Amino acid sequence: MGKGIFLFIGVASLSASAIFVRLANAPASITAFYRLFFTFILIFPLIILKKSNREELKSLTKKDIILCIISGFSLGLHYFLWFQSLNFTSVASSTVIVTLQPLFSLIFGYFIFKEKYTNKAILGFIIAFAGSFIIGLGDFQINPKALFGDFLALIAAIFISINFIIGQYIRKRLSAVNYTAFTYIPAFIFLGFLSFIIKVNFFEYSFETWIYILCLTLISTMLGHFIFTWLLRWFSATVISMTILGEAVGACILGYFILNESVSLKQLVGIIIILFGIGLFLKENKIN
Repeated sequence: MGKGIFLFIGVASLSASAIFVRLANAPASITAFYRLFFTFILIFPLIILKKSNREELKSLTKKDIILCIISGFSLGLHYFLWFQSLNFTSVASSTVIVTLQPLFSLIFGYFIFKEKYTNKAILGFIIAFAGSFIIGLGDFQINPKALFGDFLALIAAIFISINFIIGQYIRKRLSAVNYTAFTYIPAFIFLGFLSFIIKVNFFEYSFETWIYILCLTLISTMLGHFIFTWLLRWFSATVISMTILGEAVGACILGYFILNESVSLKQLVGIIIILFGIGLFLKENKIN
C-alpha cells in the first residue's frame, strides 16, 4: 500500500477536528493550548527514551531552532484562529476555507523550493479548489458575523501553510517526533500566554469538555497532524496540503450526522469534485 495509506488516515482523523472543537465548547485559546500541550506530553518520552532522537538534537543549528520557533508560533496562531472561526460560522464553511491552504503552499513551494508541477497536477489543484468553493456556497451565510469567521479561517490557512513549508525544510534532517516537540513548545507557550492575557479559565470545565479535548489530541493530532508531519520527509508541503482538502469532505459528513448540519446538493457536488481533483493531483505527483 505504501505511505499513501497514511495520507488517508491523516485526513480521516483531521476531519473530526472541527466536530471535537464544537462539542468541547471551550474558549478557542484553551482548546488549542491543551490540544498541543497534551500531545507534547505524549511524545516527550520518545525523545528521552530513544537515543537517536537525543543525539539528533545535538546537531540542531541556530537557524533550525529559529525556524522551529517560527513554525510553532504559526501553528499556535492557526489553531487559535481556526477554532475561533467556528464560533462565527458553520463547520462546513470554516473547514472548507481553512483547507484552502494548498494555494499558499503551492505559492510558497514555487518561490522557496522551486517546485515544478505538471499541467495536469495544476488542473487537479484548480478542480479541487473549485470543489471547495462549491461546498462553501452550500451553507455560506452572507452576514458580518459569518464573514468574520470566514476571514479568521482564511488567515488560519496561511499560518498552517507556513508551518508545513518550514516542516518540509526541517524534516529532511529532523525526526517527526523532534520536529513536533520543538514546534509544539512555542505553540502551546504562546497559547497559554494568550489565554492568561485574555483571562480565560484554565481548569474549570465539564467532564465532557475534557473528553472531547482528549479526542482532539489522540485522534485529530496524533493520528492527523503528527502523521502529516512524519510524511513531510517524503512528500512536499503542497502535496500534503492538497490531500488535506479532503478534510472538508469528512467535516461535512460528520457535521451532518453529529451536529445536524445539513449537506446541500451544492456541497455534495463539491465533495465529488474535490475527490476527483485530489486524485488527479496525487496521481500526477506519483504518490504511492
